[in-house]
Amino acid sequence: MYEDSQRQSFFIPGATTIGAVCSDGVILASEKRVSYGYMVVSRVGKKVFKITNRIGAACAGLVSDMQILVREVEAYANLFNLDAGRPMPVKSTAKVMSNLLFSRRLAPLITQTIVGGMDEDGASLYVLDVLGSVIPDKYAAVGSGAEIAIGVLEERYKDGMTTEEAKELLVRAMKSAVRRDIMSGDGADFLIITDQGIQEELIEF
Repeated sequence: MYEDSQRQSFFIPGATTIGAVCSDGVILASEKRVSYGYMVVSRVGKKVFKITNRIGAACAGLVSDMQILVREVEAYANLFNLDAGRPMPVKSTAKVMSNLLFSRRLAPLITQTIVGGMDEDGASLYVLDVLGSVIPDKYAAVGSGAEIAIGVLEERYKDGMTTEEAKELLVRAMKSAVRRDIMSGDGADFLIITDQGIQEELIEF
């Protein structure tokens, strides 16, 4: 029984990572604790990443795998921009990430990812698992604290929320998860993505 629980915990990325679409953009957030099992390796880890000027990603899982995945997707986005003469759409960015994850399915990158941003079609958000499944949604939570955070999001999220309202909701969801999930904590990084670009914020709690 103990060995079974160990195997299950190996596939649960330690983190709380959330995202939501609002009326004028997308907000992504992840807490800063980096843990391996019951050991806190760092309290200043960064799990939110800028891919382009209007697209970002937030991850839960192994930090090295997150960094490798985001660097590759960023490179493809830059190549697309040079070749097509326009920024890569959010959906295409999520599909590129999906293809990279699926191509490594036999030795998977241990990361769950939320991709969000703005393009000609407006704001959008996609959730990806370790094998590259792409699921569009208005809000999402992944990682070891996801079950707690999604409960807060389910209860309070509504269409047409402003950026400030969505940010307040994500802070509430993050705080709820951090209080109950041992692998999450030490503040949170936020990416606020609008037509004006990406703004990064650090919230300590």
